Amino acid sequence: MQPSWRFVLSRPAHLIAFLGGIGLIRFAPGTFGTLAAFPLHFGISSSLSTYAHLGLIAVLVVIGVWASGRTAHDLGVPDHGGIVFDETVAFLLVLFFTPAERLWQAFAFLLFRLFDIFKPPPIRHFDRTLHGGFGVMFDDLLAAGYTLLLLAVAKALVE
Repeated sequence: MQPSWRFVLSRPAHLIAFLGGIGLIRFAPGTFGTLAAFPLHFGISSSLSTYAHLGLIAVLVVIGVWASGRTAHDLGVPDHGGIVFDETVAFLLVLFFTPAERLWQAFAFLLFRLFDIFKPPPIRHFDRTLHGGFGVMFDDLLAAGYTLLLLAVAKALVE
């Protein structure tokens, strides 16, 4: 099923899961969902304390489990490509721990997209075996973890 604006606007969960319609972009919606994290991160990091920032990300993960699960169920597809809230939230977590320099953030973006697209073990395993909203969110959170691990190694090598 190719969702429409009517579908996205039919329930709050759909609007959230499709990130206000960004998930309707037919070419690389996950990439656009990931890019959407940048302005959100800059707004959040400039206005919230460290703990509030992390707390907000945790709340967004919970919202993402609900919205993604509801939307996946309504679409009849376990993890439709238009559900991009998971990419946005997972990359917000990456940006929280990434140095503020643009080069590091661009490198983080590239790594995250590669891990999200190619799903190295065990990401692919969990992507295939976990279902519902938790499954939708979890593989992206694992991709975020892989990204942060490689960023830490790269940072240690250049310093």
